[in-house]
Amino acid sequence: MSTETQRELGVAMIGYAFMGAAHSQGWRTAPHFFDLPLRPAMRVVAGRNPDGVAAAAEKLGWSESSTSWSELLERDDIDLIDICTPGDSHRDIALAALAAGKHVLCEKPLANSVAEAQEMADAAERAAARGVVAMVGFTYRRVPAIQLARSLVEQGRLGTIQHVRAQYLQDWLADSRAPLTWRLDKEKAGSGALGDIGAHIIDLTQFITGQQITNVSGALKTFVSERPIAEDLSGLSGTAGTDMGPVTVDDAAVFLAELSGGALGVYEATRFAHGRKNAIRIEINGSRGSLAFDFEDMNVLHFFDATEPSETGGFRRIVVTEPEHAYVANWWPAGHGLGYEHGFTHQVVDLVTAIAQGTRPSPSFTDGLYVQRVLDAVERSSHSRAGWTEV
Repeated sequence: MSTETQRELGVAMIGYAFMGAAHSQGWRTAPHFFDLPLRPAMRVVAGRNPDGVAAAAEKLGWSESSTSWSELLERDDIDLIDICTPGDSHRDIALAALAAGKHVLCEKPLANSVAEAQEMADAAERAAARGVVAMVGFTYRRVPAIQLARSLVEQGRLGTIQHVRAQYLQDWLADSRAPLTWRLDKEKAGSGALGDIGAHIIDLTQFITGQQITNVSGALKTFVSERPIAEDLSGLSGTAGTDMGPVTVDDAAVFLAELSGGALGVYEATRFAHGRKNAIRIEINGSRGSLAFDFEDMNVLHFFDATEPSETGGFRRIVVTEPEHAYVANWWPAGHGLGYEHGFTHQVVDLVTAIAQGTRPSPSFTDGLYVQRVLDAVERSSHSRAGWTEV
């Protein structure tokens, strides 16, 4: 489509640290590899530190910077607000943006509480009646191998889903001297490993299986209760200062789950697994077969077809880089794998397409609300020690 006649979609992003950089990559790259119905225009990035946000604008490709996100809502050249801030600000920014008629993309988890997430989902529903869309950023859905996994389940290749196993394993906090950042502050982050990375495997397994988690029995654990305060609190890590501060979130979360279609689930999220950098491991077993995925080998899906003769059966290693696989035809020749950043590009593609077509993007704020309800149920179960807790 000719850019001379193509309508622009003015984008403003709030927050510019780790997620801001990842989202910026998606906005920059999507129009160069995909035929988009609207052309994203990276107009403004906003943050509290004037020097920091100005440097981020130049580095990440934004036309200008601002220290006031609320002022951006008054600008006619801004059509969409991309929220990449800590969870304690998601509600206020999203509600104001939707009320101002701006489309919204919000990082996960949607909010820091069910009550906040409910407000946001309700506001998104009201905005949808005016043609304004809202989406939550569960980008791992957009890995081609995950898309293939969902397709196999939808085709009935696994039969009746019986078991769901999901782990998200990282090790960036395994060192007790790692500095205290906002992600370890419950007021800002809402929860620790549970919400930060557990939310992803909750969403992924519900997305792949088409089933919702209905009951949980969980336990949360904080292994290191005090850490040196980071000199810069904005990122995943940083330089540790000399003052100490309390860790007020969980370091690890485990829970059993019952799913709406009858499957039994086992979930684990931790940032204390030495040697595991970003291991999202999912295995699903059904009456006709199984599939397995590990994000540290993200271009591969393992599939077992139990209907094949046993003497020739076994897990099939599928390299998900063929043009027929989701999103792949717009990238490289077969076998030339994709990486972490491509999910953010695919997120932009799907969101921009939905806006142009007047359809609701997925995952919606309602989807994000349900994940929030699962997180809440796990936390309640852990605190009560009472066993099964309904979502």
